[in-house]
Amino acid sequence: MKIREVVVTGQNQVELQTNEFDDTIQSPNEVLIDTEYTFISSGTELANYTGNEPKVFQPGSWCAYPWRSGYANVGIVREVGSNVTKTVPGDRVFTYGRHASIIRYSQDRLIAPVPDSIDPAVVAASRMAGVAMTGIIVSEIATNSRVIVFGLGLVGNLVSQMFQIHGCRVIGVDPVDGRRALAKKCGINHTVGGDNDQVQKSINEITNGELGDITVDAVGHSSVVMQALRATATHGQLVILGSPRVSVTGDLTELLSDTHLRWITIRGALEWCVPMYPDTGNNISQFSKQQTIFDWMSRGQLKVEPLISHILKPDAIKQAYDGLLNESNTYTGVVLDWK
Repeated sequence: MKIREVVVTGQNQVELQTNEFDDTIQSPNEVLIDTEYTFISSGTELANYTGNEPKVFQPGSWCAYPWRSGYANVGIVREVGSNVTKTVPGDRVFTYGRHASIIRYSQDRLIAPVPDSIDPAVVAASRMAGVAMTGIIVSEIATNSRVIVFGLGLVGNLVSQMFQIHGCRVIGVDPVDGRRALAKKCGINHTVGGDNDQVQKSINEITNGELGDITVDAVGHSSVVMQALRATATHGQLVILGSPRVSVTGDLTELLSDTHLRWITIRGALEWCVPMYPDTGNNISQFSKQQTIFDWMSRGQLKVEPLISHILKPDAIKQAYDGLLNESNTYTGVVLDWK
């Protein structure tokens, strides 16, 4: 049979291809899923699309061109292998599947049933909440902690909301007016913009000079870490939630000296270090954090729908990528509708 799939064929080149697909089960742990919606990750996908991720030029790497993109999929299970226990045909599931009309998927990766109470298109967009929640997992959150999040894109907005759900006092930082306005729409009341000195001055005023018990780099740019360090209180935590990809020239001694002298803890927060399923009991896992995200969404605590600016058909993938890349005020989040 034929399927449609998104393929990044080269630097700044993407297309919707129609290709042959064998729709038979090929392994006992395999699941075939008919896709309804997928969501575009404006961080990882655009880094690979533009070539900012150097691995796209390394043959054999996970994202080497041509790369079949995407990792946020909602669809209906078509067929399962003989060993599959996590789903049955007819279930609507959320997975880390790619942008394609039908996907072949292993139950060894995340399969989460979609609650009837949440719009499936919004569930697809909740993928970025899974990325964001790693910042919560790695942080030591005390009562009434002050948290400062640098970058109010999808991940920064969502992690800001999550810290507030945990009772924290959150300040969101972003130079873009539209992102700050969207954050306020999602309930983040304190947002600041401007250059580095203006931001630091605003943080000092809001916190009465106490700075942040936890600061978060949700941008993925190494220069932001230095800005976040200035805003981190003594004995505080600095969380690197965005994946640094762009080389920055600077003096490491400034970073290390301030970390040393003020007892600051720097924590990495890559979500792939979290296991897919609990090893024992209720230990944190990709599955458990997704269940928490669905619960917060169902109860109206986590606002994901306002972050979706466009629902497009898959053949508009070039428009979607270029819009997210060049018109970020307009294209805040894009769902692809495969139905």
